[in-house]
Amino acid sequence: MVSQRDDPLEDVRGFMKSRILLSAAQLNVFTLLDDGPLTAEALARQTGCDLRALTRLLDCLVTFGHVHKTEGIYRLTEKGAPFSAKHPESVLPMVLHMAHIWHNWHHLTDTVRLGHNPQRRSIVHSGADALEAFIGAMHVVGRNLAQEIAASLDLSPYKRLLDIGGASGTYTIAFLQRQPSLEAVLYDLSDVIPMARERLQAHGLLSRVRLVAGDFYSDPLPPGCDLALLSAIIHQNSPQENVALYRKIRDVLEPGGCLLIRDHIMEPDRTRPAAGALFAINMLVNTEGGDTYTFDETQAALMEAGFRKVELLRTGDQMDCLVRAFP
Repeated sequence: MVSQRDDPLEDVRGFMKSRILLSAAQLNVFTLLDDGPLTAEALARQTGCDLRALTRLLDCLVTFGHVHKTEGIYRLTEKGAPFSAKHPESVLPMVLHMAHIWHNWHHLTDTVRLGHNPQRRSIVHSGADALEAFIGAMHVVGRNLAQEIAASLDLSPYKRLLDIGGASGTYTIAFLQRQPSLEAVLYDLSDVIPMARERLQAHGLLSRVRLVAGDFYSDPLPPGCDLALLSAIIHQNSPQENVALYRKIRDVLEPGGCLLIRDHIMEPDRTRPAAGALFAINMLVNTEGGDTYTFDETQAALMEAGFRKVELLRTGDQMDCLVRAFP
């Protein structure tokens, strides 16, 4: 008999557990249980779900350890608490983002056959809920890493940061907190700017940031900055799109300025870091031409765009690599 540890199907069945967690998050189960223990009947009324079906889902959450069940009463556990919107370190936005991209992952087989996803749904064009979940997900994965990266850099030479595709301001906040003399321009789509304003206001930093709405694919970038940041941006672009974006940045950088890139930077064999290899598949199904790139590929694109000095400042396993480029 094959032990569970050696079961070759264990990884294959992983999608079942993932789908249950995604659905429970979409149904707001974790946040409702955060308010207090509830019966399946009460949860069914509040969520509008079928009682039998919801009970089966809840019982699976019990087996996962996210929920505890005693005499028909369900309670949120410590393991399940971060899935609640009310948790101070909530991961719910990322979970909801994963639920939104489930559709694109479903078409991976056709994507590999064809080289593109024939059924791809863009997050930006999937409605307000999908965009809000995506922006929230970027904050979830970035809130601690941004502080770590900001602390690793000497920001004292720079006067103004241009955070391109800055989302809700996670990296802008970290950089401004690290360097009190620094000001910033946060540039993102018009639907994202209100999210950035709210978060910057909450951190007391709005007075040091100019918010500019635009699309970096088609619109000009704001001038007047000496430090440009592309945080988790280049992987969503094709090589040609990155060259075009690098040229735009070079053209608006102040003399003596530089570009900082945070992303997966792959080893030459493209199997390391492992998270980067997996993320390349994520880009394959979710974007038209996105990918993860090696340092040589990144350097070549930057130099084609007019940058002359390119440095790999940091390597890492969790999209925490840093590349710096000077015109």
